[in-house]
Formats: sequence, structure tokens, C-alpha cells
Amino acid sequence: MKRATARAPELKREYERLLGLVLALCVLGAIWVYSASSSEQILKNGSNGTTFLFRYAMFGALGFVVLALASRGGVAVIKKLTYPMLVVSIVLCMAVVLPGIGVRVNGANRWLGAGSFTFQPSELAKFALVAFLALRLSTRRTPMRTLGDLRIELLAIAVLVALVAVVQRDLGTTIVIIGAAVCVLIMGGMPGRFFLPIGAAGGFLLAVMVAMHPYRIARLASFLAPGSDSAGTGYQALQGQLAIGTGGLTGTGLGNSVQKADWLPEAHTDFILAVVGEELGAIGIIMLLVLYGLIAYTGLKIADKTEGQYQKLLAVGITGVIITQAMLNVWVVLGIFPLTGVPLPFISYGGTSLAVLLGAVGVLLNIARGTPVVAPAPGMLGAERSDDPQPPRPRGRAPKRAPAPRRAPAPRPRRTPNVRPVPSLGLASARVEAERVVRASRSVGDDEDVRDRSRRDRGARGAGAGGRRRAS
Repeated sequence: MKRATARAPELKREYERLLGLVLALCVLGAIWVYSASSSEQILKNGSNGTTFLFRYAMFGALGFVVLALASRGGVAVIKKLTYPMLVVSIVLCMAVVLPGIGVRVNGANRWLGAGSFTFQPSELAKFALVAFLALRLSTRRTPMRTLGDLRIELLAIAVLVALVAVVQRDLGTTIVIIGAAVCVLIMGGMPGRFFLPIGAAGGFLLAVMVAMHPYRIARLASFLAPGSDSAGTGYQALQGQLAIGTGGLTGTGLGNSVQKADWLPEAHTDFILAVVGEELGAIGIIMLLVLYGLIAYTGLKIADKTEGQYQKLLAVGITGVIITQAMLNVWVVLGIFPLTGVPLPFISYGGTSLAVLLGAVGVLLNIARGTPVVAPAPGMLGAERSDDPQPPRPRGRAPKRAPAPRRAPAPRPRRTPNVRPVPSLGLASARVEAERVVRASRSVGDDEDVRDRSRRDRGARGAGAGGRRRAS
């Protein structure tokens, strides 16, 4: 018999909330990209200052097209293409060092492309790794007893971390990859005792990667002592904190930032939060944090309510990537974490980051809409007896049934003497038979009178004996 298919319940409220939050962040991102980039462009190039706004809108439109397609079948496509997508991501991350293909910006090889069109493969690698871990952990049938049971998953994480951190020299994206991978592993059931050896190994490798490059050591030193190199490695962080301090509680007003005009480096990308803080103050920063918090809540709610382990792990991984990247950018701008080049999701200018993030949100929306899952076969626990769709059960309490009417007790039969029916005889025989019946009824009544008198006599004798015992 063909196995029936069922569809997970549609999380309509979470679907609409997530889509609304992403739309709001993209609108705010377009406003602040124009505000943070227009002044410098007008002063340096004499243009109208809409170059980055136009590019942001172009990549945003492309991202929303991908979002619309992914929201209708992204989970099924990604599940089929998980392994090819991971292999392609690894190859592209290695190709950034090839001459003629890789693009070097600010001393780092992180992009592919030519001219004004560039693509950052590490953005795709983050979600490829999340999809790979979700697929591996959802198909596992044996518990995780030792680290050897996770050797394939840990090997994939190590390969991507090495490519992004060593080849591309992108420590910020490395931290985002590790954070999202940890979220999926925790949701996948990794025992807590594994965190100590994994954390120790990760800390050692992080220290080695920092020590390999002198500029990372200088950034760490400026983070520990912010005023030690205010004109060098600590300049960008100090200018960002100065912009936030200038904004105060309510800010100087939209478009009135001073630091963005050739004082704050990368004002429209990694440090766009500083421009938000200067123009809208602490209220603007808190508003953004609330929006990201709602995205985290909605993503985890989708993961909790959806059906299927693969969908749950994928939802947690996508949410983990967005929130880890957002919190890392906020920490860097506020001076809580050393300087790393990570854009603020949906707000900072970055074509690849925006398009890939919107595509990932489309997959999350597809999970919220409800993806087809295979129902249990007939005869298994939880299987339906027929393939016909069952009507939905009404919500709320079931109505009380009316009490059944009480039946009247049946009348007790009267005790009649054991008299044989009178046969149809002649007149004389009938008179004789009638006399016999009368005598029988009288004898029955006499016997009952005798029995009643004997009961009364026994009761009287019992009462008298009780009285004599009390008197004695």
C-alpha cells in the first residue's frame, strides 16, 4: 500500500512575523546605507550619493526573488543539494587566492569576481555547513558516546574554519561559523561533556590564528588598551564609540551624523551601527536589538513547532547564523569584542551577505509554511486506519452531553398461590374445582398468619432478654 503523506501545520503567525521583521530591517537598512554613504560620496566624488543605495536596492531585489522561491520549496531543494553545496563552497573558498579570479581588498582575499561585481563565498559556506550538520544529525540512528561519533561533522567544521580563517584571513566569519555550528550540535543532542575538549581545542587554534598575523595581535592590544594606538589600529573603534557617545539618548537626528563624513572608516558597512547611534541615539540601537531579538524568538519558535528533526535543526542553524553575526557586530562597535569585519545583517551594505541572508530567511519561511513529511505506514504506531484525510478536530472543550432520561422501575410481580388453571370442564366439575381453589388459598393465608405470629413472638422474647441483661 502506498504510504500517505501529511503536511506539517502552517505556523501562520510566525510566518507573518518573520516576514514583517525582515522587511522592516531591509527598509531601515536602505535608509541608513544612504545616510552613512552619501556624505562621503558627495564630498569626494561630487556625485548625488546614491551609488550604494542603488546597489543595496539591486541586491535586495535579487534577495527577495530568492526568498520568494525558497519559501515555496527551499527545504526540499537544500536537502537534495546539501553535499554538492558544501563541496562547491569549499572549492570557492579555496579559489579566492587564484590570480584573475580572486579579488584582494584591504589586504585580504575574500572575494571572487571582476570589476564592480564581486561575490564572497564564505557567506554561502556558513549556510552550507548548517545544512550539512542538520542533515547528518537528523539521520543519525545511534547515540553520541565519544567524539569519534562526530568525526565527519567536526572534520567539515575544521576544513571550513581553516579555509576562512587562514586562507581568507576572516576571523569574524570564522566565529560566526563556529557559533552557528555549536547551536546545531546542541540541538542535535551532543552531550555536554564534549564541550570541554572541543572548547579547549578551539581556544588553542584561535590563539594560533591570532599569533600568525601581526595585525591581529595589534588589534587585540588596542582592544585591551584602547588609547594605546588611537591613530593606528584603534582608530576605527575609537571613532565608532565617539559617534555613539555623541548621539546620547535620542541622537542628533536622521542624516545629521558628523563622524560618517570621512571620519569613521567603513561607516556604511561594518560600523553602520555607530551611525545609527549618532543619529538616533541609544533609542535607535535598542530598537535594532529588539528587532533582532524578535527574529531570534520567531526562529526558535518555528524550530520548536515544526515537524521533522531535519527542519528543526535547519531552523536553529539559520537563526544561529543571523543572531551570532548580529551580536558580534554589535559587540565590536560597542567595544565589547576586538575589531572584526562582520556586517550587521540586513542593515550594512554588502551584496552577497544581503542576498544570501534573504535566501536563508526564505528557507526558514518554507519551514514555517509546513513542509511535506512522510506519514507512518499502516500498522505502525500513529498510523491512520485509512488513507482518507481526517477532518480537523475542533479546538476547545467538547460540549457536555445531555443526561439520559431515567427509566421508571419495572413493577414487581405480585405473589400469587400456585394454582393450576381451571380446565374447561362441565358445570359440576367446575364447581368442584372452584371449591378446591378456595381451600388452597385459605391454607396459604393460614400458613402466612402462622409465620407472622412466630416472628412477633421471637421479637418479644428478644426484647425481654435484653431488658433483663440491662437490669442485671
